[in-house]
Amino acid sequence: MHPGTRTRRRVAPAGSPGPDGDESAEKLDYMLISSSICNGDDLGPLVRKAFAAGKPDALLHHLRRFARSKEAEIEDVCRSHYEDFILAVDDLRALLADADSLKSALSETNCRLQEAGLPLLSRLEELLEAETVRANLCLALRSATLCARTASVCANVNGHLSSDDLYLALKSLSLLEQDLLPRTPSSALRRMLDCHIPTIRAHIELRVSKDFSDWLVQIRVASRELGQLAIGRASSARQREEELRVKQRQVEEQTRVSLRDCVYSLHTEEDDDMEEDRRSDTSAGSNSAAGGDIADLRSLYRCYHIYQTLGLKDRFRQQYLENRKLQLTSDFQISSMSPFLESHQTFFAQIAGFFIVEDRIFRTAGDLIFRNDVDNLWDMAIGKMCSVLEDQFSRMQTANHLLLIKDYVSLLGVTLRRYGYHVDPLLVVLSQHRDKYHELLLADCQKQMSDAISGDKFDPMVMKKEYEYNMNVLAFHIQNSDIIPAFPYIAPFSSTVPDCCRIVRSFVEDSVSFLSYSGQLDFYDVVKKYLDRLLAEVLNGSLLRLMSSGSVYTVSQAMQVAANTAILERACEFFVRHAAQLSGIPIRTVERKRRPVSPLAPSREAAHDLLLRLVKTKVDEFMTLLDNVNWIADDPPFNGNEYVNEVVIYLETLVSTGQQILSPDILMNILRGVLRHVSDSIVAVLAGDGVKRFNATAVTGLDADLKILESFAETQDRQLMRGGEEVEENGADSSVQSTSPSSSDPSLKESLMEARQLVNLLDSSHPENFLNPVIREKNYGALDYRKVVTISEKLRDPSERYFSTFGTRAAKQNPKKKSLDALIKRLKE
Repeated sequence: MHPGTRTRRRVAPAGSPGPDGDESAEKLDYMLISSSICNGDDLGPLVRKAFAAGKPDALLHHLRRFARSKEAEIEDVCRSHYEDFILAVDDLRALLADADSLKSALSETNCRLQEAGLPLLSRLEELLEAETVRANLCLALRSATLCARTASVCANVNGHLSSDDLYLALKSLSLLEQDLLPRTPSSALRRMLDCHIPTIRAHIELRVSKDFSDWLVQIRVASRELGQLAIGRASSARQREEELRVKQRQVEEQTRVSLRDCVYSLHTEEDDDMEEDRRSDTSAGSNSAAGGDIADLRSLYRCYHIYQTLGLKDRFRQQYLENRKLQLTSDFQISSMSPFLESHQTFFAQIAGFFIVEDRIFRTAGDLIFRNDVDNLWDMAIGKMCSVLEDQFSRMQTANHLLLIKDYVSLLGVTLRRYGYHVDPLLVVLSQHRDKYHELLLADCQKQMSDAISGDKFDPMVMKKEYEYNMNVLAFHIQNSDIIPAFPYIAPFSSTVPDCCRIVRSFVEDSVSFLSYSGQLDFYDVVKKYLDRLLAEVLNGSLLRLMSSGSVYTVSQAMQVAANTAILERACEFFVRHAAQLSGIPIRTVERKRRPVSPLAPSREAAHDLLLRLVKTKVDEFMTLLDNVNWIADDPPFNGNEYVNEVVIYLETLVSTGQQILSPDILMNILRGVLRHVSDSIVAVLAGDGVKRFNATAVTGLDADLKILESFAETQDRQLMRGGEEVEENGADSSVQSTSPSSSDPSLKESLMEARQLVNLLDSSHPENFLNPVIREKNYGALDYRKVVTISEKLRDPSERYFSTFGTRAAKQNPKKKSLDALIKRLKE
């Protein structure tokens, strides 16, 4: 082995205990302790086990035994190491000699090195010093450059703030805060920036808040103008639609009157241009009404963008919604200083503009507002509008005011429906006040009709110009002929007729206007219901009150009232057609449903009764001349009694005047009533106490009177029947329904039947035939047997030639007297 190599002696593990360990347990414990110590294991478990078993002495004994067993091995190791130590000492002595020689060599080399390196070291120190100066200069330049850039950015921030470029100022602040501030070497500059950057942000936020507040003020004014513009465009579009409907109604009317007129006349080049303009106006209006020209939203977009840059987007959204909700709440405030009628347009235009702006912001401002935010605002607004409408409608007592507000509300609904808003609750409120509106409208019409009727002098209207004829006659289809008359034209009616027709037409138009655009498409039945009430209750009631008031006391006035009533009754068909046209219902559908009873039938009957009563009163003045008749004259009058001539002259004058304004059937009814009254008066005079007796000459005179009246009746029958046929021919081509006497109606002559049958009975050679039921029914059916008895007894006066009792008893009795006496006796029985 090389003398410098050292080998370590390996110690064998301790063997088994000596033969004095007799017990196997002790041997086992000793072996476990020995193996644990040799292997370097932890003796803790063995120690705890020994103490747990209560045998610490045994453990100590084994440890001592193990130590004694290792002493021999230690001695062997020490011997081997001593030899190695001697060898190592020898090696160290040799090494020491070599080290001394090396030290001498190194000292010499160091002296030579120091002599050569001293100049280099001085140059190195100079180089290091220069390098340090250079590094300091570069750092200073970099710091100065960074500070200069920071100062430049700060100057830019100030410039942007001065020029109101807040977004650029914020971007510059972000550059300062995120890039330049962490690298700024100047602590003073950093402290300044740390202090001023939050201040500048707060200043920008304040500026933006002020701009937003200014925008809120501006947008409120702009919203009102925008709402007025949008509603105005909706009104123009509705007006154009109405003009097209008017043209179509005119064409339908021309088509109904003459099938030769062509419907294609509705579509003209002018209409095409108008339709094109309407479409362009509508598209332009929708774009403009969206807020592009009036409502400037750039300030809002700018504020929102700056708040987004500041990281305060949610805060701005909340602030925006709160302020807009406050604005909307403020818009709901109604001034008590002015009536709602004067402020309703501004009120609804403000709300319309508000939601048009909201729709534009929703569509263009990103996520500033969401659909549910707009819907919540709209739900609040429409609830408030409905409550305001209900409150204001409940206070209004003028139909025109309700109509004006309804029209504007319907335009508001049309305008906002284009932007997707749900406006049905507004229409429901309008429909709920439909009955109140019509009740007020009926009351207004009643007052107007009462004023028109009370102010009428009941003189026929005189029209000097064609436009007056068109305005007062053709406009209501009450002409008797389609031929334009010569002017000046004397109408068969007074001013009441066109005035009432205008009132009814206005009622129909107002009713249709209220019901139109209210969410109900088919409203003709509603218009028809209220039209019937107007005609049956208001117009009919006004005419009835006129006739019962006593203000009509002359025959000419009553005749004019009867003529007016007849013409108004004819105009009722026009009103129904007009309502159907305005409601969009085909006229042919309405014409199939002719009403069974005219709503003015009571007025017509009352007018006829009034005229007949006044004519009877006038005739009674002439019938008083019956008191001057000599009932026991020897010779009959040559041309009838005086009263009958006066009556005929008056009736001829009445017919001549009445033919100008009354229809033939009305004249026939009046004449029937008058002649029946004359007949009843003659019979009443004969049966009354004023005539004590009369003779055959008086009967002959009455027969002559009746012949005059019958001749007059036959003449008037022919003339009026012919006049009725002419009216039918003239009105065949017109839409006016004309009336004429029917051949089935009783003749005028039959109105004198009672007086004629009485005279025939008194003048008959066989008066006993009155007792024959067949003959009585055929020839004397109009006579009352009690009156026959009373009158026949007066004919038995002793001065009567046929019933005289003077002479001798042997004289032959007159057979006619005998028959009459038998008749009286039988009738008394």
